[in-house]
Amino acid sequence: MTTFQRARSEETREIRRQAILDTAARMLAEMPAGEITLNELSRRSHLAKSAILKYFESREAILLELLDRAWKQWTADLAAQAPGRNLTDALTESLERHPQFCELLSAQAGVLEHNVSAEVAGRYKLAAYANVAALADVIRTHLPELGDLAAQLAPQIVLVIGAVWTHSRPSPGMLAAYEADPHLATMRLDFAPSLRAVVDTLIAGTLTRAS
Repeated sequence: MTTFQRARSEETREIRRQAILDTAARMLAEMPAGEITLNELSRRSHLAKSAILKYFESREAILLELLDRAWKQWTADLAAQAPGRNLTDALTESLERHPQFCELLSAQAGVLEHNVSAEVAGRYKLAAYANVAALADVIRTHLPELGDLAAQLAPQIVLVIGAVWTHSRPSPGMLAAYEADPHLATMRLDFAPSLRAVVDTLIAGTLTRAS
């Protein structure tokens, strides 16, 4: 009887954790990761902030776990693409279907990895290491000639995704500046074509090294 009660308690705890993550995910559809607050998350999840902190040590810990979940979903989507497809096209199109992953990834180093304990940071980094390795496996299915170099290309692509996403989301002030000066407008990045260009360059350079 005691074992049954413990299992049910653990199941309830996990359900509540997932509910908090789901609420944060819905908020991400409305605002950048940096604007999500525990107060608003508390209001939307109908849980006291103190209750949320029993499941996650901080706002950043919530978003890091959400990033890991989104990362795995994106990798699974990319892995489902036919190996014969152009890798850059498959990667870019799949990322356009996973804006939450791009948003969280862009905030990872500057926002999400702060205000977390060594335990949470270490757990996330181990998950990220596995996610990068899974991406390298997908890359090998598309470009088997890369061999071991796929493991070096994968983290480079991850860094590029976050950087291009950030620069393709200008502030209202920057948008106004672009509209006021046509010369400045040439500096504005569109996510998909900009990412394609950079990833193509990375792949071409890695293929050259492999040969």
